[in-house]
Amino acid sequence: MSTDLQWLLLRKNNSFIVKRVEEGPVFSREKGNLRNLHSHKFSGLANSKTIDISDSGKGIAITTRKTDASPHAVASAYTTTKIRPRSGGRKGLGKAAAIAKSGYRPDLRTAALARVSALIAAQKEPKPSPPQKLRGKRAQVATESS
Repeated sequence: MSTDLQWLLLRKNNSFIVKRVEEGPVFSREKGNLRNLHSHKFSGLANSKTIDISDSGKGIAITTRKTDASPHAVASAYTTTKIRPRSGGRKGLGKAAAIAKSGYRPDLRTAALARVSALIAAQKEPKPSPPQKLRGKRAQVATESS
């Protein structure tokens, strides 16, 4: 079945659609949807070539679907590349860009880079905040008691 026909069947009814506001954008929770937007371009269900970038427990996993895989194949239809945590943001961005640039959905390159950089930023430990300086009455009370 063609991807256009699949999208026509899936666009109105599927279990991954998230409608929050009637006039607002329609989101989607499906695997392989990089922007979480309910559209044919980003759909992980209707496209034969999908890129799924997710946070695994030990870094970031980039999963691509093999185009020549059988529709009945489940585990063997996907290839997974892992990016180790704290290996640097540029390595993760480079791997995601290489997958998207190598002819496998080059139109998703910017979305893939955005997803990887957001996951890398979320995995970083936040810097400790410096102690707050006392101001106003608290500063006067602290200097008087010293």
